This record gives sequence, C-alpha cells and structure tokens, in this order.
Amino acid sequence: MEEAARPDHGPSLSEILREWGRLGCIGFGGPPAHIALLRELCVERRHWLSDEEFEDAIAATNLLPGPGSTQLAVYCAWRLGGTAGAFVGGLAFIVPGLVLILALAALFLASSPPPWVLGAGAAAGAAVPAVALRAGIDLVPGSVQRMAGDARLRWVAYLLAGALAAVAVGPWLVLVLLACGVVELGLHRSADGPPRALPSVSPALLLIAALIAGSTVLSLGWTAFKVGALSYGGGFVIIPLMQGDAVDAYGWMTDAQFLSAVALGQVTPGPVVHTVAVVGYAAAGLWGGLFAAVVGFAPSFAFILIGGERFDRLRAHPRIRDFLNGAGPAAIGAILGVAIPLTLALAEAWQFAVLAAALAALFIVRRGVVLTLVGAGLVGAALGLLGAPLPG
Repeated sequence: MEEAARPDHGPSLSEILREWGRLGCIGFGGPPAHIALLRELCVERRHWLSDEEFEDAIAATNLLPGPGSTQLAVYCAWRLGGTAGAFVGGLAFIVPGLVLILALAALFLASSPPPWVLGAGAAAGAAVPAVALRAGIDLVPGSVQRMAGDARLRWVAYLLAGALAAVAVGPWLVLVLLACGVVELGLHRSADGPPRALPSVSPALLLIAALIAGSTVLSLGWTAFKVGALSYGGGFVIIPLMQGDAVDAYGWMTDAQFLSAVALGQVTPGPVVHTVAVVGYAAAGLWGGLFAAVVGFAPSFAFILIGGERFDRLRAHPRIRDFLNGAGPAAIGAILGVAIPLTLALAEAWQFAVLAAALAALFIVRRGVVLTLVGAGLVGAALGLLGAPLPG
C-alpha cells in the first residue's frame, strides 16, 4: 500500500503525538465528542484537512466494523503522517484512557473494595440501561432513512432480530448480526442471478469453537476480536457482544461488575471500546486487560493501513452497502434489546430509582451521558457511605 500523501503544511510526528494525545485526555462523551474534537483540530484550527476530506473520512470509517471514532482518529493521523502517523496518533488517542480505565478496574474489581466504590459502581451501572436506550434511539433516524419502500419492513425485521438476539442468545449475537447482513446482501444478489447456497459449517470451525471455549486466552481474544472487528452500529453494540461472554458463558464478571465496567467505559476519556480492557482485567488481571485492549484495537489500525487507499471504492461498492443495510439495523436492535438483561441484572430497589432518574435526565431534561453517569455514581457513593444495601 502506498503511503498517504502528506500535505506540505502537515504536522510532524511530535505534533501528532501531542495533539492526538490531548484528544485522548479530554475526549469525554463518546464518538460525537471525538468527531467534533477531531474536526476542530484538523479542519478549523490547524487547517490540515478540508471540510470535504474530513466528511469523506467520516463516511468511510462509518462503513467499517469496530470503533468508528478510533478509526477516524487513526485515519486522520494516517492522512497527515502516513503509517508512522497512524501508529503515533492512534496510540496517543487510545493510551491515556486505557491507563485510567485499567487503574479504575483494579479499584472496582478488587476483592474487598470500600463501600463508596461499590455504591458508585452500582449506581452508575444502574443508569447504563437508560444510556443504551438513548444510544439506540439516537441511531434509528439515520438508519431508517437509508431504507426506502418495502425495504423498511426488512429494516424492522433486522431490528427485531438484533433485539431478540441481545436478550436470548448473547454470546452468539455476532452470528445474528452477520446473518442479517448476509440476508440483505443475498436479496440484492438474487436480482442479478440465481441465489447461491449458504456456506456450511465445517467440522474445523466447530473444533475451533471448542478450543476457544476451553481456553481463557482464546476466549478473551475472541471476545475482544468481536468487539474490534465484528461490531456494527456504534460503540454501544459492544455491550451485548461482551455481556454474554463475560457474565454468562465464562463467568469472568458478575452482572454488577459488568454494569460497572460499562459505566467506566463511558465516564473515562477516549473510545468506549476501552470497556473490553475491564473485561480482560476481570478474566486474567492486568495482562488480560492489556491483551484484550491490543486485540480489540488492532483491527482499527489494520483496516486503515490496509484499506485506507481504497476507501473511496469501498464507499461506492453496492455489495458493502447492502451488507451494512442488514447488519446495521440488527446492531441498533441489539443496543436497544440489551437494556432488558441489563435492567434485569439490577439487584437493589434503590438502583431502579437511579435508573428512573437516569431515564428522566437523558430523555426529558436531555442531559449528556457523561454527566448522567457521573451524577449517578456520586449518588451511589453517598448511599454506600450511608450503609445502603449493595449488590454482590
């Protein structure tokens, strides 16, 4: 692959390190905030990219699975500094939040954390179902507008399939997302010729699945890989992808710990995908957290470094668009559906009161996600200090 053309007025690697590192430290608020910060840096303040170039970058990275804002940060750095710029900028954007969330994981997952810590995690976790609903609902208008006429009935079907899968078959959700994409792709291909038979599952794949189930390292690697390379529909789709593995399939975390992990991923700066590092920490300690982070973020770098020069063709490819028209609504359905098991995981009566307050804050008062989660955490810390019952 050819190196990205670097403009004459582009930044040095030290500038990329400094500026992308700054974004990694102040990037609270998830993908919308990251996009705004990157645009302010690259387009408005430093004029390294034009409006059109930045909009094209957003459109291209939106077609990729995995953490979109991370891929946008890596792509912008690649456009300005080539392969070295992609690594420097991407790592500078990821590492500050990763260090913070691993430190918080050590505190929240300790064998005997203080009551205020347990209370803060339980309360912030209680607000997570409301955040999932907000995230899913915000994605609906843009997704449904891309489907016209009879295709909207299929959109509803894919949405319901994703929601039901998030509730019923958590560990296998990724297969449902892929199946919805394949179905939509097949419907469009059938207009061009006779339909092809779906590929069969080989014994080798079943053997690999068995090996993964029997090894913590392989299981953790598969969970992180799904988050980084097979998740469609925005950062929150990682929640149902991880919950089935972390809580149900492998028992690395309790429901309460998983809810705390999701909350930590929201209130720390940088990508929401940092949550996978908390799951890794729960599974295998610090090295597990670092391993999960490497596996979870590696696809973002690979997609940009391998495919960056081909993004224009990727955006125009009808088959890619057809696949995403199926997988995307299913991912949104999964985000909405996961609110059900997350709510059922709440154990104390006061957590439901916190959830109700979070719903009011997000949907009625229209407060931001970070402010809502931090406020819930402060209430929970106070309740913990006052001796309120805490989930185990």
